[in-house]
Amino acid sequence: MDLMLATSKAGHDQKKVYVVIDEVDEYFILANGTTKTVAKPKKKKKIHLQLIKNIPSDVLEEIKDIKALDDISIKRILKSYNRRNEDV
Repeated sequence: MDLMLATSKAGHDQKKVYVVIDEVDEYFILANGTTKTVAKPKKKKKIHLQLIKNIPSDVLEEIKDIKALDDISIKRILKSYNRRNEDV
């Protein structure tokens, strides 16, 4: 599974981190597991997002057993990522 995270650069959700679920033309389809679920994801233009290239190894360990992304696994991934960034 190839995990992509993105931070919002513009809009009311500025600086929030999302998991990229899909890519459609110039848009990314995003979810965070709580307000934006897999069933009702957010559609945001690519120019308004900053992709996170260096995902910490402990976050990657979190997803190694996950077969498909669901809301619980997305919340777990983002919680692990946010916890890691608070320490830095």
